[in-house]
Amino acid sequence: MQLLLILGIIFAVGAVIFALQNNVTVMVTLAFWSFESTLAVVLLLTLGIGVLIAALVTTPRALRVQWNAARLRRQVAMLEERNAQLEKRLNEMIAAAPVPAAETKPYVGLKTLLTGGRSVGDKP
Repeated sequence: MQLLLILGIIFAVGAVIFALQNNVTVMVTLAFWSFESTLAVVLLLTLGIGVLIAALVTTPRALRVQWNAARLRRQVAMLEERNAQLEKRLNEMIAAAPVPAAETKPYVGLKTLLTGGRSVGDKP
């Protein structure tokens, strides 16, 4: 965006310099309308009309982007609020849930694990 602004300013300065160096009287005719002025005025007038047309063309898109951004910001805020409510509800449910008693498994020694539960003298 800033680069485009800088390029636009450079272009405008170049157009003004060109217009000041070319101050010959010209006649512009469009259909039934004619206009006589210096080349500088005609150039600056056409440059201004071009800027106006570009602004009118880009304004609807810029407005649409701003409206969509505002809508998305509202939606994000709503979803963050909903998320906070659900987290609060989940924490309340976890706190209210009974804690199951942990099952204790009987101790099995290393000897039993290695022998598969058989005694040393047993035959397989």
